[in-house]
Amino acid sequence: MKHELNQVLLNSKSRIGADISRWQEGWGGDGLKVALEDPTAIIPMIKDAGLLGLGGSGYPAYKKWQAISEQTSSEKYLICNGNEDEPGTFKDRVLLEETPLQVIEGASIAAIACGITNIIFYINPNLDSCIKMMETAVEKWQQSGFYESIQGAGLLMDYKVVASTGHYIAGEETAAIEAVEGSFPFPRGKEPRPTTAGVFGRPTLVNNVETLSNVPHIMRNGVKWFHDLGIKDASGTKLYSLSGDVLSPGVFELPMGTTLEDLIYTYGQGLLVGKKLKAVFTGGPSNTILTGESLDVNLDFNSVQLKRAALGTGAMIVVSQGTGIVKRVAQYMDFFADASCGQCPSCKTGTYYMSQLLNKIDTGKGSKADLDNLVNLCSILPGSGRCHLLEGAVKVVDSSLYHFFNEYTDALKHEFNQLDNAQ
Repeated sequence: MKHELNQVLLNSKSRIGADISRWQEGWGGDGLKVALEDPTAIIPMIKDAGLLGLGGSGYPAYKKWQAISEQTSSEKYLICNGNEDEPGTFKDRVLLEETPLQVIEGASIAAIACGITNIIFYINPNLDSCIKMMETAVEKWQQSGFYESIQGAGLLMDYKVVASTGHYIAGEETAAIEAVEGSFPFPRGKEPRPTTAGVFGRPTLVNNVETLSNVPHIMRNGVKWFHDLGIKDASGTKLYSLSGDVLSPGVFELPMGTTLEDLIYTYGQGLLVGKKLKAVFTGGPSNTILTGESLDVNLDFNSVQLKRAALGTGAMIVVSQGTGIVKRVAQYMDFFADASCGQCPSCKTGTYYMSQLLNKIDTGKGSKADLDNLVNLCSILPGSGRCHLLEGAVKVVDSSLYHFFNEYTDALKHEFNQLDNAQ
């Protein structure tokens, strides 16, 4: 049965672009008003609501906010990360283009809670319409009574829209910091954390567009309301990017914890005519695979993890029977090999080597030794790079080996047939 939901982030009333008057007629600005009444209550509310990082990590949002708020620096930064660039992931661009004012409101509330003075909307340059819309929205915001109310509370905030370098790796939080500083987006080491030393050495909060978009609604409606939106133990809603072999691909805002079956067959209206489900790449190519045996899984971070998978960004790429998994994974690995920034030798050479092995196996030129090498790389490469790129590349290969090992061995049958003929 289709879940009846009064959508939060993509409510039809909010699809008004940068029209601040129409936005204000609905819920626009109400969350900010609540936040300004008692800024010290913001972080506890975010904690109690259970808001997670929705750019893929699922990390509790309040923990970063708390760490930033405890820093005594007079200058702090917030990067609203909209560098969305992974195949199959397209939720953030919808928010940036259709609901930019709620993004600005959410970022402003986060800044109030953490004592941040500089807000940067960091957007993929390929999303030209999103950049233009955010620039217009920021300009109107700074001319509005909402901005005046922030200033009246003694908070001086500077808003900027910055285009990223366009590299896939530029979405990693420390790489984003490098890009904002004007450098090539090489990811930094794990320490110091951005919450301690980020942009120009100042404490920096990096949050995804979707994460910040939830904030005004939590402030306006309360913790219980947010909890009740989710299914089972999950809270809030989630934007799922559905693509692949489905009749109705798109971005769907649904309760966090909606089942995979409902997403595909109710909201996506099922597979293309005559097609049957084979697999779903979860969270985009840099994650894992689920099969038809897991259609009942609740699409929240914890439930998906119990299926040896990951929710990631919420992107779901549906693959039907007849599609070669090895070929698809090889295509994704080509993407990762090309996207590697080259800073970490294990990533640059590892993704390239895996790409070569996958393409050899897929085209019938691979050997058992090639498959053994691929399996071995999945065990030795994790943890050897600075960012998630290598981890994600390995993860999707490992998941495909787990679920579809027979397809890999079937691709090697020619080798064994040749050996039998030689004997």
